Amino acid sequence: MIKVFGHYSPDTDSTGSPLIWAWYLSQVKDTPAEAVLLGEPNTEAKFVLKHWGFEQPAILTDLPAGTPVVVVDTNNPSELPATINDADIQAIIDHHKLVGGLETKSPIEITMRPLACTATIMYEMIGKHMAQAPRGIKGLMLSCILSDTLEFRSPTTTQTDRAVAHALAEDLGVEIGELAEQMFAAKSDVSAFSEAELLKMDAKKYEVGGKTFRISVLETTTPAQILARKDALIAAMPGVAAEDGADEVMLFVVDILKEEATLLVPNDLVKSVAENSFKVSVEGDELVLPGVMSRKKQIIPVLTL
Repeated sequence: MIKVFGHYSPDTDSTGSPLIWAWYLSQVKDTPAEAVLLGEPNTEAKFVLKHWGFEQPAILTDLPAGTPVVVVDTNNPSELPATINDADIQAIIDHHKLVGGLETKSPIEITMRPLACTATIMYEMIGKHMAQAPRGIKGLMLSCILSDTLEFRSPTTTQTDRAVAHALAEDLGVEIGELAEQMFAAKSDVSAFSEAELLKMDAKKYEVGGKTFRISVLETTTPAQILARKDALIAAMPGVAAEDGADEVMLFVVDILKEEATLLVPNDLVKSVAENSFKVSVEGDELVLPGVMSRKKQIIPVLTL
């Protein structure tokens, strides 16, 4: 059976898209497939699963050589199991930049489109067969799009993402604003997590000027609750960086409603990266970045030492 999964630290898109594609393969293409996760999903993703009536997929603990897999919402080997190139990768569906490093046993179908969400790509790929998609699958698609676009606030949002979301909402009889508000409230409730867990919750590794950074992003409607733990978060950063084989952690707290990010600045290295990247002067251990909401489009592309 084909295993369908996204990246480590699964967010809503990397939780919902495997379920969507496993349904399509199993029910439309008559190819048995199972959605799995590479870790515990975040609080928003857990809410979305429950809201649309899905059990949480199993967490993949072992990937034997030759296992047929479909990789979604990433093409970055560092975000996948260490044995990924020993698996039989059959397809990749993604909306991130091409990283390179994945190897396949034979030619495969790779679908990468400049859209804000993997689920939007899947909607287009499934096409006319969306007519037979159950309500839950359509609900997952809508939720993935609202999550990845921050209800269309993110600069990654395209007109295609908007159109698909509105079509799904109309089909489902759902008010977009109400669903998004519930999702963001669930995402913002991080009181049960330790500082280390928060730093790992939505993080991706990137190299900048020969240094490896773990770029962590926390999207929230209540940033004050996270920033009140600033000292403890900064204290936890060296341990999280070492555990992940990184030199530093950079934490961006994204205020969904004010549409800005606050970067914690724990030391001179992060201060230097912040000043060179965002062309600002940093005073203290916080930097507010108005209009910055997207790691993919507004953070990663500008990072420099």
